[in-house]
Order: sequence, then structure tokens, then C-alpha cells
Amino acid sequence: MTRARSILAAVLPPLVFGVAFLALWEWFVDARDVKPYVLPKPSVIWEQLRDHHDVIWTATWATAQNALVGLAVGLFCGLAAALLASRLRALDELLTPLAGAVAAIPIVALTPIFNTMFASTSTIPRRLVVAIAVFFPVFVNTLRGLRQIEPTHAELMHSYAAGPWTTMRVVRLPAALPFFFTGLRIASSAAVIAAVVSEYFGGLQKGLGPAITSAAAASAYPRAWAIVCAAIALGLAFYLAALLAERVAMPWRRSTA
Repeated sequence: MTRARSILAAVLPPLVFGVAFLALWEWFVDARDVKPYVLPKPSVIWEQLRDHHDVIWTATWATAQNALVGLAVGLFCGLAAALLASRLRALDELLTPLAGAVAAIPIVALTPIFNTMFASTSTIPRRLVVAIAVFFPVFVNTLRGLRQIEPTHAELMHSYAAGPWTTMRVVRLPAALPFFFTGLRIASSAAVIAAVVSEYFGGLQKGLGPAITSAAAASAYPRAWAIVCAAIALGLAFYLAALLAERVAMPWRRSTA
């Protein structure tokens, strides 16, 4: 009973807020006679989602594949770079400013360059953009977690004559998990954003980005908003998957929450 109440207490407030927000949105558009090309009503957007669900689902799946592959590559590279940088000071001094410089490069500049490097029918440019967007938050957060080890734990491992990699496996990695998952939560949403934005600049005309552009060019603004809602749902799905992974990897945090 207590478990059910805690779930209800967590779910009910955002659910009530969401319903109230949509109702206010619907009323505002009707009361102010807002044109559909400026702001369509939620009911109209829902009709577009229902009527064009096949096209929207196909576009969402294409974007999801690019985001997922790029997320996996960025996670692996960010985690590996953080592990190496935490052990090698010279590599740390090289990678940290380089990662900051890469993160500062706008997606709109990277995508056209990658499109000229690969075939126009390749999905590699979009996935590379996603991987670069994911790399920075994973690298920075994981590296910070690997460095924040309790002095008593370090002294204990030293007294056991444990090697650097044993200390890494037993102490540093478990301590870095909360920081890693913080980076993962940020990266999960960034992956979808990067995937959608990268689709605007050439390449295959698949995915949510070209679908939004096509709908807007045809003055089908409610359909464009419906596709935007699909992009939001995809971002939320990635974020919730990251939260679920955190719960599975660190059950002790849930029990002490």
C-alpha cells in the first residue's frame, strides 16, 4: 500500500499539470482565435498524429536508429577516454581541452562537413554528430567521478598493495557510477536533439527533421507540430531508458531514496 501511494504521489502531480496545461492551451487558442499556422490546438495535433501515424512512426524509427547508434558510440568513447585520462596525466591534459573544443562546435557546422566526407545516402554523418554530442557530457562527468575517491578508501587499497587497475575496478568505478549516469541522462536527450538537427542539412530524406521541414514547406503546420511531439516523445523515451538503466545498475540508491 505504501509502495502504491509513493508511485501515485510521484505520477499524479505531473499528470495533473500536463492535463491542465493541455486544457489551457486548447482554451487559449479558441478564446484568442489563434490561427493554426501560429499555434494549432492540441486536439488538432492529436488528429494529425492519428491520421499520419504510419509516416510519423517511420520517421521516428529512422531518427531513433541514428540516435541510438550515435549514443552507443559516444558512450563507449567517452567512458574509455575518461578511464584513460584518470590514469594518465598527460592524456588528461590533452583530452580535457580537446573535448571542450569539440563540444563547442555547433551541429550545423559539423553536419555539412560530414555529408561531404561520406556518401549522400549514408547515415554515418548523422551518427557521428550524435556521438560527438554525447561524448562530452559522458567524458566530463565520468572523469569527475573517477577522481572523487574517498581518501580512506585510497589508503585502504594502498595498504592492501592493490594495483592501479584493481583500485579502479573495486573503488573508483563504483564511486563514479552516479556521475556516469548523470552524464548518460544528459547525453540521452542530447542524442535525440543532435539526430533531429543533423537531419536538416542534406543526406537521406528520412527521419523527423526532413519530415518537419516537408510539413512546414507544405503549410501543414498542425502535422509539423505532430512530428515535433513525436520528437519530444522520442527524447523522453531515451531519457526514461537512461533512468531505468541507472535504477538497475544502482539498486541501493533506490532503496535509500
